[in-house]
Amino acid sequence: MLAVLRIHPVLIVQLLALLCLANGAPLIAKKLFGTAFTTPVDRGITLADGKPLFGRSKTFRGIAFAFAMTTFGAPIAGVSRLMGLVVSAAAMSGDLLSSFLKRRLGLVPGSMALGVDQIPESLLPAIAARWFLPLTILDIAFVTVLFLAFELLASRVLFALNIRDRPY
Repeated sequence: MLAVLRIHPVLIVQLLALLCLANGAPLIAKKLFGTAFTTPVDRGITLADGKPLFGRSKTFRGIAFAFAMTTFGAPIAGVSRLMGLVVSAAAMSGDLLSSFLKRRLGLVPGSMALGVDQIPESLLPAIAARWFLPLTILDIAFVTVLFLAFELLASRVLFALNIRDRPY
């Protein structure tokens, strides 16, 4: 029971660094490449509800850039490249899940849905990171809450720096 309640600050920081790389990479790719390589992951599929599967803002370019940045940036965070790849795959899966849910709710790409945007893209990678790090349930909860708060703050900073199109 005590192991579940233990907090590992270093592991939390390492994981948050990977989450920042994975979730920030698509924004950087958009600024670097503009309108090039913007094939949507859902290829424009519309579901029976008349709404797109994920939407045009979820691109193969963004996902590939997230995989690359997180995989190659992982050693800087003090973890293996394999962990970087797994965390980025889980983060992008969470991001796609968020987009799917937001389209079902009728929200446009780029709009904010508190929790729906942040929880899947931090919780799924935190769970996946348990394959590599001795994270406790409390660590995972801290990562999820800290990522939610950090993303809200970072969104405003990235908007001010003209990296994001709109702040949350």
